[in-house]
Amino acid sequence: MTVELFEPIARSRKSESIFPLRDNEPEYARLNDPQTAERNRYGDLIELKTLVDEAVSLNINGVSEVGFNPNRHKQHAFHFTADNCIGCHACESACSEKNDLPPHLSFRSVGYVEGGTYPNYTRMNISMACNHCDDPVCLKGCPTRAYTKHPEYGAVIQDPNICFGCGYCTWVCPYNAPQLDPVAGQVEKCNMCVDRLEVGLKPACVSACLGNALNFGVVENTPENRQQIETSIPGFPDPEITHPNIRFQQTRSMPREVTRTDSMPVKYRRDDKSGRYRPVVDQKAGKQRSWNLGRLSSRENPLVVFTLATQAAVGLMAILFLGNQAGVPSLVALANSPAYPAALLCSLGLVGLGLLMSAMHLGKPLRFYRGFNNYRHSPVAREGLGAMFFMIFTGLHFLCVLPAQDWLQALFPQLESLGGPLGALARVFGLLALVAGATCIYYMYRCYRIKARPFWNHWQTATAFIGTALSLGGIATAALGLPTLLLLGEPVGPLAQCSAVLMLAGLVVEGFGLWRHANDMNIAESEGAVSHYVQCTTFGKTYLLRNALLGMAALALVGFLAAAPTGAGAIVALMVIGSAVAIMALLGRALFYVLVIPTTMPGAFFWKNKGFEEHAREIGLADMPQVGVVPHLH
Repeated sequence: MTVELFEPIARSRKSESIFPLRDNEPEYARLNDPQTAERNRYGDLIELKTLVDEAVSLNINGVSEVGFNPNRHKQHAFHFTADNCIGCHACESACSEKNDLPPHLSFRSVGYVEGGTYPNYTRMNISMACNHCDDPVCLKGCPTRAYTKHPEYGAVIQDPNICFGCGYCTWVCPYNAPQLDPVAGQVEKCNMCVDRLEVGLKPACVSACLGNALNFGVVENTPENRQQIETSIPGFPDPEITHPNIRFQQTRSMPREVTRTDSMPVKYRRDDKSGRYRPVVDQKAGKQRSWNLGRLSSRENPLVVFTLATQAAVGLMAILFLGNQAGVPSLVALANSPAYPAALLCSLGLVGLGLLMSAMHLGKPLRFYRGFNNYRHSPVAREGLGAMFFMIFTGLHFLCVLPAQDWLQALFPQLESLGGPLGALARVFGLLALVAGATCIYYMYRCYRIKARPFWNHWQTATAFIGTALSLGGIATAALGLPTLLLLGEPVGPLAQCSAVLMLAGLVVEGFGLWRHANDMNIAESEGAVSHYVQCTTFGKTYLLRNALLGMAALALVGFLAAAPTGAGAIVALMVIGSAVAIMALLGRALFYVLVIPTTMPGAFFWKNKGFEEHAREIGLADMPQVGVVPHLH
C-alpha cells in the first residue's frame, strides 16, 4: 500500500494550536512512511481507518483541529536498535520535560542487562515505554474505563482525570508502562506524543536520542539503515501476552546468559532451540532462610484485609444458609437461634469492612463509584459489583429472617403472621446472596490470573480463596454459634463437629493447592520460579511457619473430630485451633502480595531498582525529591 509522501506536506502546513512546528525541524525528527504493509505479523490490520467513518479530532489541548498526517489512521510503533543505545537517558529526559513529570515518575525508562567475563564482557541497554499494544490488557483491566485504544495512530491513551488510582493496570502490563503516582493518587503513562504526530513529528524521546537507537513510524516498516524488526530481545517479556507495537534490532552477539543489575533475582538464559532468552532464577541472595516479618507489610495491606474479610463473609453466609436449607441438624438449630441474625450481621460487617479497605487502597478513595464503569471487561469491576450485591441481598435476607425467628415471635406474637411470606422471600434473597458472593469470589480469583505476574497466574489462587472461605467461615460459625447454643442449654457437640469438618476441608483444599503450586513454580521458566525462590529464602522461615501452622491445624482438627469433645471444652479447643488457622491465613495472604515478581523490564543500578529504593529510604536519601525514589504511599 502506497500513500502520498509526507515530507512536502509537513513543510507546507503548520498547526500552531496542536503543537508548534518549527521551520528548521531536523530531518530525523520528521515522520516519513511512504509505504506501509497491510497487516502486522500478528495478522491484525495496520490500517485502522475502517473503524471510523471520518477523521475525528483528538481534542489535544482542547483544540478541535484534525492533524494532517496521511498515515493518521495506521498503527504506529517504536523501533529500538539495542546496538546503538549508549544509556545516556536523553530519551527519559526529553519525555519527562515534555510531560512535566515529577522526579519519581518516568514514562520511558532505560535499563540494561549484562553478561560475559573480561575481556568479553557485554552490556545491552534497553529503552522502554508504552508499546500501545494491539491487545492492551491495561484497557481491559481498568475498572474506570480510563484507557482508550484510538484508531488515530493506534495510540493507547489513558485519562488520569478518570483514573481513581487502584493501580490494577500497573499489575497487568508486562512492560511497567503505566506509572502509579502515589502523590497525585492516579496513574499516568506515555501518550505516544500524539500532538507531535499530528504535525508530522516523531515522539520527543525519539527526536532526542543521541545514538539513533530509537525510531518511530508505521508498524512493520523497517527504518532506514536497519535490517531487523524483531519482536523480542533479551529481557523483553513474551510478546504474545499483548502483541506490543515495538520492534527491535540487535545484531551484536550476547552471552548465553545475561543478568540484571537491579535487585531483582532474575537472569535470562538463551533457549538453544528457539534462540529466545527466558527468565530464570538468579540466586543473588544465596539460599539462607530469613524471617523478614517487617517486610510482609506492603502497599497492598488493605487488599489483604479486603480479600480475607470478604471470603470469610461469603463462607459464613454460605455455611449458614446452605446448611439450614439442606437440613443439617446442627445448622438448623443454629438458624432458629439468635446466633443466626447475629451471624448475618457479622457477614455484613465483614464485607463492609472489606469494601472500605478496598476503597482506602485507592489513590482517590472518594471516587470509588467509578470502579463499576468497565463492568463489561474488568474483573475488578465485576468483583466489586459481586461484593456490593452480596451485601444488599444478605441485608434483605436478614430483614426477612428476623421476624421469623421463634425467640422474637415469643416476645412479639404479632410477628407470627409474617413468618410464612417472609420465609419465602428470605430463601430467595439468600440464594441471590450466594450467587452474588460466588460471583465476587470468582472474579476476585480472575483479578489475579495475570500473565504478567506468573506467581499469581495459577489455579492455586482459586484453591487459596475457596479454602480461606471454608476455613474462616467455619471459624466464624463456631465463634458465633457455639457460645449461643451453650447459653441456651443446647448441645454444642454437633455444631463443633460440623465447624471442624468445614475448617479441615478448607485447609485440605488450600494445602493441596499450595503443594502443587510450589512444585510447578520450582520448575517454571518464568518470574514465578523467581518468586518461589524469594519465598524459600528471603521469607523462608515465615513460609515454613505458615506451612507448619497449616499442617498442625489440620492434624489438630483430625484429632478433634476423633475425640469429639463436648461442652465448653469443645469451644476452647476449637477456638485455639481457629486462632492458628487465622494467623496462617494472614501470613499466607501477606506473602501472596509481597512475593509476586512481575515481568517488568530490567532496571538500572539506581533507576528502577527496588533494592536501591529500599536503601535510599533507610539512609534518608529518598527524602530528597531529586533522587527520584517513589514515595512509599498509596
